[in-house]
Amino acid sequence: MKTALFPGSFDPFTLGHMDILRSALTMFDKVIVAVGYNSAKSGFFTPDLRVQIIRDAIAGMDNVEVCSYRGLTIDFCREKGAACIVRGLRTTTDFEMESVIAQANRKMAPDIQSIFIPSGHEYSFISSTVVRDVLNNGGSAKCFLPKNVDIDKYLQLREEM
Repeated sequence: MKTALFPGSFDPFTLGHMDILRSALTMFDKVIVAVGYNSAKSGFFTPDLRVQIIRDAIAGMDNVEVCSYRGLTIDFCREKGAACIVRGLRTTTDFEMESVIAQANRKMAPDIQSIFIPSGHEYSFISSTVVRDVLNNGGSAKCFLPKNVDIDKYLQLREEM
């Protein structure tokens, strides 16, 4: 079984992320969407809420696992048996940043490949940063999120924490 890891902060998981995931599923038997803990970022949603949001987003999709992890992505790939890391690209700036990370990963783990998947043009402007900005300013971000995600529920859970 060909397994890929789709890591990210996914704060929150957007239609752009869903587009990349759907593309990855055409190439791999299984895709693991992995929410990484980044100690340098506090995050809008907790990692646990992000995992729940993604599980809502992918409801009904086969061959997708959702989890969170700490540490190096390449170490988590090995733990999960994933030989590829999937990264989404929206812009050339994304490519430049992701290319550097992929080269570092390749140096540390030559057996793990990085695969870049460009987002569809209709999603190229959507970023988690934009969604967070809309939410922080009281706007509705539903048009940027997968239809199964009830963002109001997660905003309420966030406030209760």
